[in-house]
Amino acid sequence: MNKNTSNSNQALAKVSRQMAAEGIVLLKNEQQTLPLKKSDVVSVFGRCQIDTYRSGTGSGGAVNVPYAVNIIDGLKANALITLNEELAECYSAWVKDNPFDNGGGGWAAEPWYQAEMPLEKDLVKKASKCSNKAIVIVGRTAGEEQDNAQLEGSYYLTPAELNMLECTCREFKQVIVVLNVTNIIDMSWVDSLAGKSSIKAIVYSWAAGMEGGHALADVLSGIVSPSGRLTDSIAHDIADYPSHINFGGTQKNLYQEDIYVGYRYFETFKPEAVKYEFGFGMSYSRFERNLINYQIEGEGEYTKLTFTVLVSNTGEYTSKDVVQLYVEAPQGSLGKSSRQLVAFDKTHELEPGESTEIILEVPVSRFSAYDENGVSGFASCYILESGNYRFYLGESVKKAKIVDAIFSVKSNLCVETLREAMAPTVSFSRMKPGVRSSQGTYSLLFEAAPTRKSSISQRIKNNLPSEITQTGNQGIKLIDVKNGKATLDDFIAQLTIDDLAAISRGEGMCSPKVTPGTAGAFGGVTEHLIELGLPVAAAADGPSGIRMDSGHLATQVPIGTLMGCSWNSDLNEELYYLVGLELRLHKIDTLLGPGINLHRHPLNGRNFEYFSEDALLTGFMAAAQTRGLARAGVTGTIKHFVANDQETSRKDVDSVVSERALRELHLKPFEIAVKEGGASTIMTAYNPVNGYWTASNYDLTTTILREEWGYTGIVMSDWWAKMNHPIEGGEATLNRTSAMIRAQNDLYMVVDNNGATSNAGQDDTIQAFNTGELTLGELQRTARNICRFLLKTPAMDRPIESFSKVKSFQPDTTSAFDRCIASIEHIQFDDDNRAFINVEESGIYNCIAHIKYERDGTAQSSCNLSINDQFAMTLPIHGTNGKSVKVEGQNVSLKIGRYRLNIESVRPGLELEHLSLTKQP
Repeated sequence: MNKNTSNSNQALAKVSRQMAAEGIVLLKNEQQTLPLKKSDVVSVFGRCQIDTYRSGTGSGGAVNVPYAVNIIDGLKANALITLNEELAECYSAWVKDNPFDNGGGGWAAEPWYQAEMPLEKDLVKKASKCSNKAIVIVGRTAGEEQDNAQLEGSYYLTPAELNMLECTCREFKQVIVVLNVTNIIDMSWVDSLAGKSSIKAIVYSWAAGMEGGHALADVLSGIVSPSGRLTDSIAHDIADYPSHINFGGTQKNLYQEDIYVGYRYFETFKPEAVKYEFGFGMSYSRFERNLINYQIEGEGEYTKLTFTVLVSNTGEYTSKDVVQLYVEAPQGSLGKSSRQLVAFDKTHELEPGESTEIILEVPVSRFSAYDENGVSGFASCYILESGNYRFYLGESVKKAKIVDAIFSVKSNLCVETLREAMAPTVSFSRMKPGVRSSQGTYSLLFEAAPTRKSSISQRIKNNLPSEITQTGNQGIKLIDVKNGKATLDDFIAQLTIDDLAAISRGEGMCSPKVTPGTAGAFGGVTEHLIELGLPVAAAADGPSGIRMDSGHLATQVPIGTLMGCSWNSDLNEELYYLVGLELRLHKIDTLLGPGINLHRHPLNGRNFEYFSEDALLTGFMAAAQTRGLARAGVTGTIKHFVANDQETSRKDVDSVVSERALRELHLKPFEIAVKEGGASTIMTAYNPVNGYWTASNYDLTTTILREEWGYTGIVMSDWWAKMNHPIEGGEATLNRTSAMIRAQNDLYMVVDNNGATSNAGQDDTIQAFNTGELTLGELQRTARNICRFLLKTPAMDRPIESFSKVKSFQPDTTSAFDRCIASIEHIQFDDDNRAFINVEESGIYNCIAHIKYERDGTAQSSCNLSINDQFAMTLPIHGTNGKSVKVEGQNVSLKIGRYRLNIESVRPGLELEHLSLTKQP
């Protein structure tokens, strides 16, 4: 098959390697064990030296790569590292006999860990005789449709992994532990392991994309000094996380921790529970950070604070440093966390003895608090409560030192006036600080979270959009709007009710109307919309590289957590500019990422797609990536909007959360990405928030997003999302698109290919219009949002062709046909996934595949059909629970003669029973 690959994308691979190295976090380094010395000989233990995890599972990780550098190959390629080759060969042979367990294949099927090679005492002792240091690699994955668990092989180490550590610690005096993981894991073994004193270094290398092996070798060898910093708090015990008691429910989760997520909780109430604090990470060098200037500019809510920090490299290695600034706000009547990150930056590489100035600008609104019910005197407002705001500068939340900079507020100051939105409808209790102890921590109290008072019904009624008089087709194409020959409203006036309904339907997976194997197509998805000049835009997973189920190749970059741990906004922007160029190469208009939900709990299966437990850090990283993609002329679809914080029952579990926690934490990264990153594509989540599914949540996608934040882009649902009534709430269904359109979630993703015309999803849009439940103005508003977005996409520059155009194939006259010729009405493939056919009559043939897939309906898979080694089509499928189903392919034009057919990229669990080709009249 002729595939467009990214083998030549050396710039993207280079920056991906740099990002991987900058996101590696060094947690321990005693006796200068790292970096490795030229004289060191290293024995590497753990199968993940070969089966290195590049990403997690599901849509955020399934990238077909041109190559991948695993850990052992990265170490071998580094001239500064000498390996125990005999041990490496031993692992290679064992892994060959004990291959990677993919759990039967398919969507999110593989287990969280892989079985380790049993270690015999003599093998480890022999290794210690020919090498002086050991590297022990522990691997974990995670992903969509499954949360991690409090089990061995998930959050906890397995007996085999503990034995591997204990065996190496008995025979080696210097052991380096490398954690090739997607999520943080339990770290209690660091203190409890037998022989723990031999563990001299601990490295979180995460899942670092296809250049991960090289990046880890760069850091271990000292070519790059580690500069990654944790974006999460690692507690001694998982039960210490404040969300733990309310995580994993199947019907609802109470967000009782409120604004006290991660370090905000630990620093306020329980600092002793933390083993490795937020912002922590070691370097091979040493740094001093001194505040040399502090300025206050402006007045009232427009005040801006400027901190000038002198950073000096006082060590012996060239390295980068991360400057972190935290605020301690007065408790006031609302209660605050003891520390809140308000600014950060990363230096360039500093030579030993070199210094640089870092300027941190902090608008005072950044550390304002939201008052839901007016206890401060300002209801539904962001306020600065009276008192002194003190600042802490340093290398982590715990090690940051107070600086001579105070911002004083004489009386409560309103920073922004809003209105109640998305407040909970049921009463629950939330955390609040009580009395402060002599150690500076607070007693833990609970108070009732304010519940909803406003009327959504009245809000919707008051904000119904005006209608545009329908004109019928006036010959105006969308390109005329772009060229200034007509207004967008003139164009929208031409759309019929059928057009207005169809334009809100995205098609996929693997739509033939766009790049093969991508996640969805939207815009000109019907013949009439194409005639009006609407292009078809392509959307592709995912946050760590372009996922194309067609088997086409793309660059896999590191996971979101690692990119957050870089604390490098500029590097994130540059990396995603290059990802954007790769999207352009593949004719893809929006990447379904970055993912920017918070790490509310360590067991969330998709934490690897997200950046951090902190809202500001998450928002800044998201804004950087969306800016980078925009520079390349494409967009990033920030997701999952909002409070989608677990995979268990992800389509139904209700996130019950206060308005304050939503605004200050869970919505804040999205707000930053919109206001500072220029985000113009957003995906809502599967779950309900306070009883309202996000895909039809009016206050989320209209009141807050569009009216408060000024957003003018598009909003799409997650794939096959549910929706419920925007006023009454209640039961959610897959077809209540009238509620979605009313809320200004513009696109339902997705219906079957060619289903936009036929209304394959049986949505209620037209029915709701006919009964008066949905107005013409609302339908036209959605169309306007989509068209406005399309006008700015690369799709407008591509030829707009009817998708009924049929691919033509010529007979194969060069190959010997030594296999049996299959009947074109019942084409079966051999063990090599090949078949040979004879076409006796030229014409257009319809292709129907008969496929079964041993997974449930949430699983996704596909295979590709090639004709005479030319890509013909992708055949997408959901899990069928093993039942055979018909999958309609594309029409193809065939001349009289013989053809070779190949099926490629067949995933485990999927069985193509046969194809049928039927000549069209």
